[in-house]
Amino acid sequence: MAREVTDGNGTTWSCVEAYAGLDPEGKSEAARVEGTDNYRVIATPTGGAQTVEMELPAGWSDDLSDDDLVKRIEQAA
Repeated sequence: MAREVTDGNGTTWSCVEAYAGLDPEGKSEAARVEGTDNYRVIATPTGGAQTVEMELPAGWSDDLSDDDLVKRIEQAA
């Protein structure tokens, strides 16, 4: 399931674990970064920004605040 956040520039980012479409529940071990509890997450923007890939901890969708998720996106961009 995608999570959406909006940054200070008004860009809305749709974030989802990489390879989520491979698992009917929306999560896939294929997204796990080998040897860690992190997952590859793809953030796709509206407008002219570039898609970014990040490594986020397990539970990121529920545990990271919108502000923290936007900061992670900005760091990865």
